[in-house]
Amino acid sequence: MNQPPVEQRRTMEAPTILEVPHPLVDRFGRVHTSLRLSVTDRCNIRCFYCMPELNAVFVPRGHLLSFEELARLATLFVQQCGIRDIRVTGGEPLVRRDLNRLIQMLAAIDGLDDLSLTTNGILLAEHAGRLRDAGLKRVNVSLDTLDEATFLKISRRSGLQQVIDGIDQAIRVGFESIKLNALAIRGITEGEVVSLIMFAAKRGIELRFIEFMPLDADRQWKDDAVLSGDSLRAIIERELGALVEVPRMDPAQPAESFELASGQRVGIIRSVTEPFCDACNRLRVTADGSVRNCLFATDETPLRDAIRSGASDETIVSRVQACVAEKRASHGIDSAGFSPPQRPMYAIGG
Repeated sequence: MNQPPVEQRRTMEAPTILEVPHPLVDRFGRVHTSLRLSVTDRCNIRCFYCMPELNAVFVPRGHLLSFEELARLATLFVQQCGIRDIRVTGGEPLVRRDLNRLIQMLAAIDGLDDLSLTTNGILLAEHAGRLRDAGLKRVNVSLDTLDEATFLKISRRSGLQQVIDGIDQAIRVGFESIKLNALAIRGITEGEVVSLIMFAAKRGIELRFIEFMPLDADRQWKDDAVLSGDSLRAIIERELGALVEVPRMDPAQPAESFELASGQRVGIIRSVTEPFCDACNRLRVTADGSVRNCLFATDETPLRDAIRSGASDETIVSRVQACVAEKRASHGIDSAGFSPPQRPMYAIGG
């Protein structure tokens, strides 16, 4: 029997809030079922929208959660709190040694419906097969350009061909879903739109454009650097024809999905110009073991020391629930008093 797409199956099979003992519900009634789990803050490139070019400050290795600690937390989130999908992030998660061992541990958690990973793709060709064999279902790869000079300008390191090789290897090993993420930055992305869409179309995978957010370590972000979703759509339709919107299967899905006449899917994530905070169902755990209820949160709840001092499952779950309860209505980028988080993106987890 034909199965619906994995995204639709997750929505169809999602449990009700009453099926777990400690559901994660904030004061606005949002139920949290998705977790971003960072395994490292280190990275092998230095993209200007995420990291400083030089002298990046990393968490001491002994402060990173071990695989066993990450697996314990993930199990509590799934079996006690109703998390149904986990995305492994960094930094760049593939620089964490033996990551396939953690993937195998997470994939074995009873009740977890979906396990995915976000990567810059530099090391993906080397690791794709082991990750798939370990139980990883889906991969998102960051790809902002197909031009080597522009890649170097953005990432301040070389490696474009390694990313392309990683994408092609991921296709060969047969992940359930592979998506490309391109940051939409005014002055850079306009000339990349068509080539990126054609690259994705040739490989039969979806490309998503994400509006540039204020998460850079250098604090150089300005709102006029954001290439808006409206501008992107105008470029695409001018160059490639009309986009037909595809209904969202899940209200918490951040991307608007469109199809070209060719059938190629293109996503637009308007995280700045049209925030989707009212349907947000995500939490984050940083590599050093703090829970963040929003990407732009100014506070976080540390768990590492509690875990290492022998805190009970009940204590940990209670702290997570308290963190979720304090979640704000929105990230507030468009408000007069907005202040970006102290941690840059690489230290938060994507």
